[in-house]
This record gives sequence, structure tokens and C-alpha cells, in this order.
Amino acid sequence: MRSLTATLVLCSILVTPALAVEPVRTGKDAFGSWKDDAPGTIRKFVVNDMPAAAVEEDRSNPASPVARPDHVQPKLPPGYQAELIARDIENPRALRVAPNGDLFVADSKANQVRVYRFGADGRPESSGIFAKDLRQPYGIAFYPPGDKPTHIYIANSNSVVRFPYRDGDMETHAAPQVIVDYIPAAHHWTRDIVFAPDGKRFYLSVGSGSNIALDMSPTPWEPGGVAAWEEKNGLGAAWDTEEGRAQVLTFDPDGKNRKTYATGLRNCAGLTLNPETRQPWCVVNERDGLGPDTPFEFATEVKEGAFYGWPWYFIGNHEDPRTTSKRPDLAEKVTVPDVLMQAHSAPLGIAFYDGSMFPEEVRGDAFVTMHGSWNRGGRTGYKVVRLPFRDGKPTGEYVDFMTGFVIGEEQVWGRPVGVAVARDGSLLVSEDGNGTIWRVTYRP
Repeated sequence: MRSLTATLVLCSILVTPALAVEPVRTGKDAFGSWKDDAPGTIRKFVVNDMPAAAVEEDRSNPASPVARPDHVQPKLPPGYQAELIARDIENPRALRVAPNGDLFVADSKANQVRVYRFGADGRPESSGIFAKDLRQPYGIAFYPPGDKPTHIYIANSNSVVRFPYRDGDMETHAAPQVIVDYIPAAHHWTRDIVFAPDGKRFYLSVGSGSNIALDMSPTPWEPGGVAAWEEKNGLGAAWDTEEGRAQVLTFDPDGKNRKTYATGLRNCAGLTLNPETRQPWCVVNERDGLGPDTPFEFATEVKEGAFYGWPWYFIGNHEDPRTTSKRPDLAEKVTVPDVLMQAHSAPLGIAFYDGSMFPEEVRGDAFVTMHGSWNRGGRTGYKVVRLPFRDGKPTGEYVDFMTGFVIGEEQVWGRPVGVAVARDGSLLVSEDGNGTIWRVTYRP
């Protein structure tokens, strides 16, 4: 444990009032770029809003992260305030809050997991490095679920490991125990992990190894072909170089009894449970190279046995014309996601709001971080949005919540990644453009 004097900036930033809430933007009016973003803006896409695919050369429009200017700050709806609570983190990605309130942060490029302890004022008062010498750690889960976990599970890009944990541990002195010893690690490397409420299994997301599986052989190599492969690996499961990828898997807590839970999810970078329905949800980065507005990204409840399209289809039975193999038999078997989002927004994190600080109408909703993508001329993403839920089900809309990370056409200062609800009900957001963590509070 060490002092935070050199690494934390405890400067409260008053956020200017947001624009008034607009009517829901639908159809063509829902599309746009960062210039159209503002707290309170509501969008809703349906499948028929998505333009037809147009195979084209990749539009390279990468962001150039710059230091946040002193006069620039996040924008939030009226009543909300943002406070910078941690900085100088190499690559803060997924966030998880321990039962005792400590914040665990996957510092992925540094190959370590950090931990922050909060004081009575909700600000970090101490920090530590819980575990080092990992391999691009991302997802973090406490086991068993509940108030007294005995272990912390960490999803590396190529494995799942666990460490013994006692309430309040800021540093481990144990070697990692390997629970899952092999996960293909190239290309999409973010592995998220969450335990089922009863603790009998954990879910693990594994993204694809490519954009549309062009290196995958036309058919599986094993005897029995596609039918035998799917019998073993699930409906629509990819093979060859994509074996075990673009999926959500489940395992027993000891890493045994591996099963395919859902397939065709190109890159489920954020995975969590809906506390009301107790079902897994994920946010998915879809493929590139089919136009600035196709296909939609999405958030969805992950249904057991469902196939979500990759690499052959997207957002229902829309066929990708570029795939080497063809699967017309799957066209009417693709599950359509629950909440559609503008293409190339790059959603990475999702957390359901189960706190009590925010207004009643927000409780039970989900917050999603959008990292922003390089594959669109008009830059989009680079914000945190809210997904309204009613009776445990999404309305299909999403509402701009935290914006202001883009400075201009070429420069951004923040790229939101992780999101979590603190024990006091505030919202914690990481961004890896400048390596910072923000705390969002509400005071009417």
C-alpha cells in the first residue's frame, strides 16, 4: 500500500448543465458523429435503419490522444458532477468493485491489476498493485459471489488464473493458479469474466481472431463436417483459426466442464449480469469494412445456445459478402440483439446501476462505455451512454450520459473503457487515452 499523493488528482470538476432532453432520435436522424452528442440525447435504432453493406477499403481515421486541456471537462446531465480521482495509469481498462468497496483496475498493457481503497468522502486514500506479471489482464471476478469471496479470478488474454483473497487484501503474495490454461490470444485480446449468481459456473467471453475469418478453411477438417462440428461446439461455431473464438464459454469454478454458451459474437468485450433477471449481458464490437454505418454495434442479453451471426451474418440474416465459406443454412437462425448502436462506436464496458445515489428513474438501467473506432470518417463513440430498462427489459434506446472527450476532428483526450458502480452509488469510469479514472456523483 502506498500514498496517492503523486498519482491522484482530487480536484472536483463542476459540470456545466447539459442540453434539455430531446425527443427520441430515430431513423436517419439517429445517425451522426461526435458533433451530435450531448448529455440527454436519445437514440433508437431498429434493424431496418441499417444501410445495406457496401464492401469498401477500410477507412482509417484513428484518434490522436492528447493531454486533456485545463479548460476541457466531461459533460453530464444537470445534477451530475465528475471528479478526476486517479491518473498516470498506463492502460486502465476493466473495473470491478470488491464487496468491501475496493476498486480493482485491470492495467492491461502494464500486465498488472491495481487496487484503490476509498475514504469516507468517496475518494481514493490508498492504492496498491494486487498482482503483477500477468498477460494483458482484463476481466476480474470475485468468487464465490456474495460478501465473503475467497478468490479473485483474472482473465488474461491467453488464460484464466485465480489468487486467494481475503476481505481487504491490497496485494497478493501467492502465485497465480491456472484455471483455464489455453485461450487463443492473437488479435482481439479482451477477455471478460463473470460468475453465475449461484457460483456454479463462470462465463468467459473470447473475441474473434480476425475481422471476418478469411483465414478459416471452408469447412471443418474433422470427420463429419459442419454437422459434427456444431454438435460438439454449438450452432454457428467457427473453426480452424477461429476455433473457440467469437463465443461466450462457461466453466466450472475449477476450470473444468467447458461448454459453449453462445456463438457468433465477434468481440464481446464487456460481460456482466443483469441483477434483475440474473442473465448475462454483453456489449459487442461488430466488423469493419462494410461502410460507415453498417453493421450496428450492440448490447444484448446472451441467450444460451444462441448464434449471433459472426462471421457469416450480422444483425439478423444480413449476409457478409466477403466470407470465404458460405452458410445459407444459418440465415434464419441468427438471434437479433436487444439494443442496436451506431456502427464503429466500439462499446467496451457495461454495468447495471444497482446503487441508490442516482435518481430513481436511472436505477436498473445499464451504463455502457464507447471507446470510439478508427473505421469511420465522422468520428463516433468516445462517450458513456445509458440503456434504459423497464421491468428488467431494455427499451431499445440509448441516452448520451457522459460526453466531451473529443476535442476536434483529429484529437481526443479520453477513450472510455471500464465502468462500475461504487459501493456509495457513484459511477466509476476509466479511460485509456490519458490513463485516468473518473467518479460521477449526483446532487440534485
